[in-house]
Amino acid sequence: MKHIKNRAETGFTLLELLVVLGIIAMLAGIVGPQVMKHMGESKVKAAKVQIEDLAATLDMYKLDLGNYPTTEEGLKALVESPDSAKRWNGPYLRKSKIPLDPWQNDYKYVFPGEHGKFDLLSLGADGREGGEGEDKDINSWE
Repeated sequence: MKHIKNRAETGFTLLELLVVLGIIAMLAGIVGPQVMKHMGESKVKAAKVQIEDLAATLDMYKLDLGNYPTTEEGLKALVESPDSAKRWNGPYLRKSKIPLDPWQNDYKYVFPGEHGKFDLLSLGADGREGGEGEDKDINSWE
C-alpha cells in the first residue's frame, strides 16, 4: 500500500521562503552595483571603438575625395553622396545609417577640427559637455 505523506511535510514554510528571499536581496544589493559599474565602463569602451572606426572611415572618405566632409555635410556624407562630391565611392559604412553612441545620441562632428584634422566626439551618458565617469565626453583627439 502506498504511503501518503502528511500535507504539513511537503513544500516550504513561509519562514524558509522569507530567508531565501532575504539572501537573494542581499546578493543583489552586493552584486548589482558592480554589474552596473562594468556596464557603464563597457559603454565608454564601445564609444571609443566606434569613434576610432568612424575616424578611419573618414580617412577613407578623404582618400577618395581629397578632403573630409564639411561640418554641414557631417557624418551623413559617409552613407549618402554630398552634392559637391564628384568622386564619392561610398557608402563608406556597412550599414546605410550613421551609428548612434552607446547612449543612443548622435556623435558630434566638426571640420576643420580645433584639436585635430576633425573633431569627433560623444557627449557621454548625460548627453552634455563635460562630466565625470560615464558622463565624461569621449573624443577622437585624446
